[in-house]
Amino acid sequence: MTLAAPLPASRRNSPALSATGQKRVFIASCVAGLAGVLFGYDQGIISAALLTLGDSFTLDTFGKQAIAAGMVGGALLGCIGAGPLSDRLGRRPLVGFAGALFLLGSVGSAMAMSPAELTIMRIILGLAVGGASQIVPVYIAELAPAARRGRLVLLFQLAIVGGVLVSSLIGWALSDNPLLLRLLSRGGDWRMMFLLGAVPALMLLIGLIFLPESPRFLASKGRKDEALAILRSLRGPEENPEAEMAEIHDAAGQRGSWKLLFSKHLRPALVAGTGLAMFSQVTGTNAVLTYAPTILAGAGFDRNSALLISIAIGVTITVATIFGFWAVDHWGRRRLMLRVLPGSILALILLAFVFFGGDPQGIGKSLAVAGLLLYVLCTLGSINASLWLVGAEVFPLSVRGKGMGLVTVSHWSFDLLISMLTLSIIEIMGVSGTFILFAGLTSLGWLFIRRCIPETKGRSLEDIERSLNTGDFLSHS
Repeated sequence: MTLAAPLPASRRNSPALSATGQKRVFIASCVAGLAGVLFGYDQGIISAALLTLGDSFTLDTFGKQAIAAGMVGGALLGCIGAGPLSDRLGRRPLVGFAGALFLLGSVGSAMAMSPAELTIMRIILGLAVGGASQIVPVYIAELAPAARRGRLVLLFQLAIVGGVLVSSLIGWALSDNPLLLRLLSRGGDWRMMFLLGAVPALMLLIGLIFLPESPRFLASKGRKDEALAILRSLRGPEENPEAEMAEIHDAAGQRGSWKLLFSKHLRPALVAGTGLAMFSQVTGTNAVLTYAPTILAGAGFDRNSALLISIAIGVTITVATIFGFWAVDHWGRRRLMLRVLPGSILALILLAFVFFGGDPQGIGKSLAVAGLLLYVLCTLGSINASLWLVGAEVFPLSVRGKGMGLVTVSHWSFDLLISMLTLSIIEIMGVSGTFILFAGLTSLGWLFIRRCIPETKGRSLEDIERSLNTGDFLSHS
């Protein structure tokens, strides 16, 4: 995107200019959101691939968990490095680097000749996922005006669930090994599943030419004129980009450091961001998404039925995220989670009841599917719809990259823990006991949100920063 020059006063009240600015923000958010499609696709496709990897490799429970968790381990490493790098090099270059890693990991996974090679490629994909999950929400939040920030940042979450849905459809389509798709010898179905991830990766790299740098990043580096030019190109005159730039300039004057991030007055933001990330995982969201087909196949559903149910889960996730897309800017982030998350607790209790005493039979199978869909609807429509948005909002500009880095470290650390332990927990506690455990942890998550998460709806990033400095961060509810 070409930087806009300062505009003459006669043109600053043009409605067409306002519409053009909104369009540029939306296009930039969509292009950056392609990283979310890759995030969701690579996370979702493993659930279908696990059902067919046994055709090529001999895998026990540990081997399956290692491959599934390889991406999560890589994501943990990726998000640790992405925060400091984005503060040093900029948001835009990190988005491009993540796209290159997505391309390498997708092609490499399709060509893997052993479980070890596949695990390594999944780790590379994880590096991309970790970097994208750290930088894309921050990048979009820094481009977007306050009134539309919730919806635009949630495009990233919508892209993630869109990727999950596409992975479910592709996993089902390739599950019967159509002859024309068996291009890479025996086991070609799972190889093609991974290879198709290269398509959105290429789209992201091509779309990089449409992405401007974050004006807030430029301001933090003293490049005020460039920042103002980009801000004017992304705003209409009624949004007063000059006044917004003045606020950004004041906030950018502070020097960020790890010591500042861990200081007492920023502690509420650190607890809010990292705590919400932790509860988004220990409530079982990604464990259910990753292992749902495996759990259903073990409960007596045939492979095709289990994959079809995965498609239904993908559709439900999309519906939930579209609802969250509306609710975060109408109800607010905090109110959305407090209203909807209790539905997840009820769904988990239902699932525990259905699986109590063994695999469900008869109507129990229908209740199991209904419970899974209700759980996904309520969880993805509440805590997961707000996770990346709240994390991108609560930290001051001077430490936003570092702070969001810790949010993603928390997210991927607990995702790795849950991914590595879920099948083992099921073997020890049974499916019913595992769902009871997740229900208890979800209840703790609800209490945490009520006590530690402020409402950020409609507030500028600089206003949220001021509330941290004045000590009334948690007074907004």
